[in-house]
Amino acid sequence: MVRLPQGGNMYARVAAFESDPANVDDAINMVRSEVESGTTPAGLEGAKMLMLVNRETGKGLGVTLFASEEAMRRGDEALNAMDPGANERRTSVEFYEVPVQTVS
Repeated sequence: MVRLPQGGNMYARVAAFESDPANVDDAINMVRSEVESGTTPAGLEGAKMLMLVNRETGKGLGVTLFASEEAMRRGDEALNAMDPGANERRTSVEFYEVPVQTVS
């Protein structure tokens, strides 16, 4: 288990997406190429990300983890400014406190 910062929790921004199931691989490739480019957009420094997809329905979740609530707010602004892609539609964004996590 990964220790959280002294006296603090992590925070998560969870965005839900919908797309045509036939385009799921396009969305995965787009995100993967952005991550592999090594350039972190301003506001997302230090953030960790998970991408969850359901290939049958075309639905997905983008979970972004932040070390502080302030970092999550900055990250939310940066992520809202990004285009989800022509074949995807962001359907919701929610914010959570992460009191326990084992993802490093």
